[in-house]
Amino acid sequence: MPNIQQITQYLETLAPPIYQENYDNSGLLVGNSATEVKGVLVALDALEAVVDEAIAKGYNLVVAHHPIVFKGLKRLNGNNYIERTVLKAIQNNIALYAIHTNLDNVYRGVNFKIAEQLGLQNIKILAPKPQTLAKLVVFVPETHAESVLQALGSAGAGQIGEYKNCAFQVSGLGQFEPSDKANPFIGQAGKLEKVNEVRLEVILPIHLQGKVLAAMYASHPYEEVAYYLQNVENLNQEIGSGAIGELPEAMTEQDFLIYLKEKMRVNWVRHTEFLHKKVKKIALCGGTGSFLLSKALSQKADVFVSADFKYHEFFDADRRILIADIGHYESEQFTQHLLLDLLKKQFADLTIALTSVYTNPVNYF
Repeated sequence: MPNIQQITQYLETLAPPIYQENYDNSGLLVGNSATEVKGVLVALDALEAVVDEAIAKGYNLVVAHHPIVFKGLKRLNGNNYIERTVLKAIQNNIALYAIHTNLDNVYRGVNFKIAEQLGLQNIKILAPKPQTLAKLVVFVPETHAESVLQALGSAGAGQIGEYKNCAFQVSGLGQFEPSDKANPFIGQAGKLEKVNEVRLEVILPIHLQGKVLAAMYASHPYEEVAYYLQNVENLNQEIGSGAIGELPEAMTEQDFLIYLKEKMRVNWVRHTEFLHKKVKKIALCGGTGSFLLSKALSQKADVFVSADFKYHEFFDADRRILIADIGHYESEQFTQHLLLDLLKKQFADLTIALTSVYTNPVNYF
């Protein structure tokens, strides 16, 4: 059976921790990564009742979307629900792992699952993030340019949307003079050497920086590799907040809200006034999403589906868009199914199940 580290490493290839928001606390919160996994319980929230269920089932890993620990714990006395949950997990050797805003911020993550649930087409990230890409420039002798480029591509560099092995090459003349202590691939110590070289340029996501540099060093013939790496401001179309797509067919606002309630399995929707027009382009964000309203407006979405809108934030629709607030838990409930499907596909022989605990803290009368 796999150990906890193998489970978490797989999840972090899909949603690298580097993409979580700075306020977040995703990752392995309780447990030893070397522990063999007996079973995985998937939940939206790792509450005490979920830990109880894991104990009853004989599972020893809970994978949740929301971290039970957001801020540092100064005591573990069991005085609140967070301390009780963590204490019970430790006492019963139950590991707690959270995959929160890093799963929100990746292509085919939380928001794409919502879009899929709504049957949207042409789905894209609503607010792509800058500063999540880097450019690598490396100088290679002509004889090895192709092999180095292939190695960089295999490590994940040069992937731009649906295009892979993207690169730019410029030929030129490089020069260097090895010292007496050098062991040059080309040239002699103390003699200026001039070599026909290729300048290779590739874009890479920042979470692959270590892997790409390792591939560069392994494939490059020089003892000292001349390269530089810099962050770029380009928007990363595969990392960011929210999602936007289109319904297969336009429908009235009222019909869409009925459709939304059915697809998202909710009994109510808080919404702004109807604008009496057909809707087709739908923007969305699981959880608290009011910060993305301006993005939805700029992309001319007809509806923005999210949660946790405050009273005054509904005014910001300004008769330009229909806001549909379906509740925090309700908007993210299918994240559990996303995680379940991913884990079952990768670890077919491992016992993995959804929690039977309804963790929504909000009740309706």
